[in-house]
Amino acid sequence: MLTFIGLGLYDKHDVSEKGLRLIRSADSVFLEGYTSRLMGTTREELEEYYQKPVRLLMRADVEQHPDELLDCAAKGNTVFLCAGDPMVSTTHADLRIRAAERGIPTAIIHGASIVSAVCGLAGLQNYRFGKSCSVPFPQGAWSPTSPLDVITGNRAQRLHTLVYLDIQDGRYMTVNEGIALLEAMAQKKQVTIPLYIGIARAGSDAPVVQAGSAGVLSSADFGLPLHILVVPGELHDMERQYLERFAGLC
Repeated sequence: MLTFIGLGLYDKHDVSEKGLRLIRSADSVFLEGYTSRLMGTTREELEEYYQKPVRLLMRADVEQHPDELLDCAAKGNTVFLCAGDPMVSTTHADLRIRAAERGIPTAIIHGASIVSAVCGLAGLQNYRFGKSCSVPFPQGAWSPTSPLDVITGNRAQRLHTLVYLDIQDGRYMTVNEGIALLEAMAQKKQVTIPLYIGIARAGSDAPVVQAGSAGVLSSADFGLPLHILVVPGELHDMERQYLERFAGLC
């Protein structure tokens, strides 16, 4: 049996009671550490809380070499943990398909997701979001402009864009870095992005939410990770009022 369990947004206490019960009774516990992270805790703290050893998996372990995980699931109760909600990431959907192809039963225990948390923190209506995108760290001469294409396509339809910021080997892209990369893309294509919303540490006791132009937010201090960006489309009156009240929009 392979159970996908979402751990929520920030620390060890965000997991549901159902999820925690299944983790503590599992034969094997794996934690995925490449799509997102629980920044309010450590693997050691999770092991103490779960009363179980936790095996950390990175992208290659899941996407290219999942045999150890699937072998454990074929033999006993195995849980696959991730920050947020499990099936927001296509890499997790692929793993569930692989398990099913081997005849391994699967189940999902959902957790709080940044997708819905952004709506609450920024006051944006969830049905007004278009396709999301990710901004990666540049690698040498490689610096894709596809995120800007997604943003401009959404804005043409008056839709908001959720922009995921890259995580690589313990390096976490900041709101400021993400804006700088998007502004460079926009300059090359002669596109203007009038408004950004930066969010830091969603799910913590003190999240930061700030809305403004690139010039305003580029110098803002969002503090520790994780960070995420939203590029809004045309704002509804209530969305604008919410951002003025809770995100400092002028």
